[in-house]
Amino acid sequence: MGFSKILCLSSQSPSSKKASSPPNLPFSKNTFHLWYFSLHLRANCCSLKSLRTYSIPFTGLKLGKHQFDFVVDDAFFAEFDYSLVKKANLQCVVELDKQETMIILDFQIKGVVEATCDRCLAQYWQPLDITEQQIAKFSDEPIDEDDEIINLGKNDHEINIAGLIYEYINVAMPFISVCENGGEDSHCDEEMITKLNELASNGNEEQTEDTDPRWDVLKKINK
Repeated sequence: MGFSKILCLSSQSPSSKKASSPPNLPFSKNTFHLWYFSLHLRANCCSLKSLRTYSIPFTGLKLGKHQFDFVVDDAFFAEFDYSLVKKANLQCVVELDKQETMIILDFQIKGVVEATCDRCLAQYWQPLDITEQQIAKFSDEPIDEDDEIINLGKNDHEINIAGLIYEYINVAMPFISVCENGGEDSHCDEEMITKLNELASNGNEEQTEDTDPRWDVLKKINK
């Protein structure tokens, strides 16, 4: 069970859970991200108390669908030490469908987060539009870790979704961030790109000049 699921069960202490092994699943982008961000959460989440705003009490809810709205901004990410995301303006709508044996959580997260362009190093606003679903089952029996299902015991009365929101946003971030991701009016700083290229070129020239002459001999042999 990933730490996001431990975080979901606010009536349980995360320190009492042992670290699980990486999921034995075929490699995919989501599998990789979710596992390692779970470890990141375990090490860097400040405290459950500071994230109580993102708890949904479900014991008093009637069967059926219920909607909850959350703001995900700078203050949210400040609760996670060393978070890659620092600034954000996101709206998270959660539809909770309570059934006899389970709870289905449908997430819709929209807005922007501040990102750093990998090309020119400028800051820009990365738009995100995330749709995710999480299932939680009412059961006192352990659930297979690979099922990615939250287990709700008889002593659980609320779900803290902060860990899930954090994971979903980080997984949705592009592998390569560029200013063009910010929209038609967002473009790279060409002057900065020119300077970076010049620095890289100068670095390559210095490296060539400092080459050990013995390597040059070997290169001639290979020819």
